Formats: sequence, structure tokens, C-alpha cells
Amino acid sequence: MPPKRHQKTQKPSDQEGRVLLAIKAFQNREIPTITEAARRFEVPRTSLRNRINGHRNRSETRANNYKLTQLEEESLLQWTLSMDSRGSAPRPTMVAEMANILLAERCTQTVGVNWVFNYIKRYPALKTRFSRRYDYQRAQCEDPTVMRKWFDLVQRTINENGIQPDDIYNFDETGFAMGLIATAKVVTRAEYYGRRSIKQPRNREWVTSIECISSTGFKLPPTLIFKS
Repeated sequence: MPPKRHQKTQKPSDQEGRVLLAIKAFQNREIPTITEAARRFEVPRTSLRNRINGHRNRSETRANNYKLTQLEEESLLQWTLSMDSRGSAPRPTMVAEMANILLAERCTQTVGVNWVFNYIKRYPALKTRFSRRYDYQRAQCEDPTVMRKWFDLVQRTINENGIQPDDIYNFDETGFAMGLIATAKVVTRAEYYGRRSIKQPRNREWVTSIECISSTGFKLPPTLIFKS
């Protein structure tokens, strides 16, 4: 028969408990030597000696390749979520720049090329998605209470004046800021689906498109308006 692979029956939590008991017994002088304490509690002698000398448990420490401390990463997480909640989800390059600012307070290192994407993988609350541009003024006016009052006013006007569907027209406009039509990858909350809306700055030149169509399908040709 082929040899059976040796299986460990001891769980890491059980070994950690024995290590703590061995440290306590050695510090209380119940056991004279580290070697004897390791033998009695069935733990590695080197690990026990390192723990007695002040080393922390591996599960309680961060890997050496982590550039930021746990507190710094949590601060960066809160900053990213705050930017996203205000409609200004940061790009990965902006997250990397903020990480370098945190690092500059205590060392001269900088994060690597793939650091941001590895950082996002460690935090389920973050996700990278492509953005879509969103007019700043439109975002400020999208109040559900204001919109509900407008629709109530339209319905009340139709009922009071007996307006027929053939006499109802919709006139609307849309536009885009010059130089801001392209999408970009941003870091946002993982709970969002689809493209993330990003507010546009207010200092760009706009091109406007207008349309007019009736409820029965009759329409006027669309019009484009440029700055004269």
C-alpha cells in the first residue's frame, strides 16, 4: 500500500493556546528552561523562544510587502468612500498619490504600479468601474422632493385643462463638456453596479443638443448648439 500522507491533527488555535501556557509557565518559573517548556506543551522550541523574546504571533502581524500600516489603509479607505459619496470617485492614480502622501510622512518609499489593485482586492467594500460624466448643475437639482412636485404639477395641469395626448410635447436638451466625453476607470463602492456617475467641472465649454417630440411620435429634427 502507498504510504499515507501525514495529517496534522492540531489546529493553529490549539497550538497558540499551548504557546501562551508555556510562556506563562516559564515566566512564573514553574519550568526552568525554554526547551523543557516546549517539550511539555508540545510546541516548537524556536517559536516559543521568539515569542518569549517579544516577537508577535504571525496571524497578528502584517506581511512585509504591505507598504501602509493598517491604520493608514483604513484612513485611505474612508477617504475613497467619502470621495465616491460626493460624486467624485477617485481614479486609481489618485488613490496611489494619496497613499504616497501617507508614506511620505514616515519614509521615502512609494507604492508600486500594481499596489492600488492589490489594495482594492483586500477590501471588499471597494471596486473599480468605468465612470460616466454627470453634469454638476444637474446633480445639484436632482432632489426627489422637487421632482415629485413637478410631476404632480404637470398631471394637475393636464387634468384641469383637459389636454389631449396629441397636444402634449416634450422639449428636452442634453449636452457634453468639451474634452470630457471619455470614460475613465475609478475606484468606487463595491455595492454599485454599472458605470459610476462622476460630476463634471463647471469651467468647460458645452455643446448642447435639443429635441422636441410629441406623445404620438411626431418629432422635429434635432438641433446642436455650439458656442458662437
